Amino acid sequence: MRQPRRAARPGLAVLALALALALAARGANASIHDYSGGGFAPRANSFFFHGGSEGLYASDPSSNSSTSSIRFDIVTFRRTQESAAKHEDMQQKTGLVEAIIVEIQDRDKIGGSYLHSDAICCTPELDKEKSCKVGEVIIRPNPDNPDWPKRIQTFFDGKHEETSMATQSVSINKTGMYYLYFMFCDPQLQGLKIAGRTVWRNPHGYIPGKMAPMMTFFGFMSLAYLVLGLLWFLQFVRYWKDILQLHYHITAVIALGMCEMAFWYFEYANFNSTGTRPMGITMWAVTFTAVKKTVSRLLLLVVSMGYGVVRPTLGGITYKVAALGIVYFIASEALELVENLGNINDFSGKTRLFLVLPVAILDATFIIWIFSSLSRTLEKLQLRRSMAKLELYRKFTNYLAMSVLISIAWIGYELYFNATDPLSELWQRAWVIPSFWNVLSYVLLAIICALWSPSRNPTGFAYSEDTGDEADEEGLSLVGSAVKGTGDMVNMHVFPEDKRA
Repeated sequence: MRQPRRAARPGLAVLALALALALAARGANASIHDYSGGGFAPRANSFFFHGGSEGLYASDPSSNSSTSSIRFDIVTFRRTQESAAKHEDMQQKTGLVEAIIVEIQDRDKIGGSYLHSDAICCTPELDKEKSCKVGEVIIRPNPDNPDWPKRIQTFFDGKHEETSMATQSVSINKTGMYYLYFMFCDPQLQGLKIAGRTVWRNPHGYIPGKMAPMMTFFGFMSLAYLVLGLLWFLQFVRYWKDILQLHYHITAVIALGMCEMAFWYFEYANFNSTGTRPMGITMWAVTFTAVKKTVSRLLLLVVSMGYGVVRPTLGGITYKVAALGIVYFIASEALELVENLGNINDFSGKTRLFLVLPVAILDATFIIWIFSSLSRTLEKLQLRRSMAKLELYRKFTNYLAMSVLISIAWIGYELYFNATDPLSELWQRAWVIPSFWNVLSYVLLAIICALWSPSRNPTGFAYSEDTGDEADEEGLSLVGSAVKGTGDMVNMHVFPEDKRA
């Protein structure tokens, strides 16, 4: 039996790493986009710079304060000395840069596709047909809204190397996913750099539309954890003389979850009012998340090793378990901090991969170690003929396998959702993806509290030197509720919730 299990471990390692990568990967949205010397990339006969994209809700016509807009704050363009030297001091409009705002459903209105041309910038041939103006991006107006897609033009004058956009706001009157591009058509402007920022605001705050439902969600989750904590506390106090070690672990998880959800709610609320992430609250929220994830994995690991049931101590591997926990906490904390601290902006793919990989590898290590420990624990119990404990761990393993299958199914849905929506047209439904893990975790924790609630009849599965048949009447009567609670706890800790938007 040992050889087949070893042969299966490479496949398990690959699966575990794939699961960890999918769970660790998160996306970032933006409300304030900073541009620090960004360059323009060529595309067809144009040059463009992606200024940001975000889901925006339409302005509330009944309220002057509930407006949705994109504001340009001191956006500056700097061209090269060689480009500026090609013009005279008294010349006007010696270079044109355009800011194009387009709702994703109108993306086909940018460029000359409707003129049967691959050009993005107007050519002399198209100008002769009076379809566009040479030097400008081709835009086909929306017949229902002639001012959209929106075009804002900024010109260089004379030999000036720098020019700035006028500070202005563009109102959003239609709910949708909006993209902002800065573009120019003049090849002499190659080497142009952009600096400044744009501020994207929804009707009820600065929080991105894709993340807005999460603030309400975290508010409800905070209340849900509070109710669960109060009910658990009443039972805990009522039967405090019969409390088991596991009850303290459950209490710790409830407390961490309650604080985590509350901090994330206040963090989102502050972000919504200011447009930036509050460093203090974000630090606490991130730290609680990292601690909860680490403690959950360590708890699951030592339970799988049979601590307190098959073995009284962890012995020589205590330091290895502790070291893995410390390294995981540091990696998880670093990833969460970089993702959530400061203004949220588009995150570099390479930088993100560099931070995600350590967490993914450590998650895979936990999963492999947990399964291999469970396998050894089951073998020991079978050899000792400890039938009650063996039944406990068999059901524990079944719950763990069930949680893996559910998680794989949901990860598959996430991948399908992202693959079929590359332009975020379904942004209003995207909040459900990370929320699922929070809901699953809470439901499983509530089941644990209901099935493993403190009582006057505590379990009889503590470690003992007796290796005989332990399937006594009391033990068998308690297997059902105890195992269900342990199995559900596995589901909660293997695949923790996602925070971000």
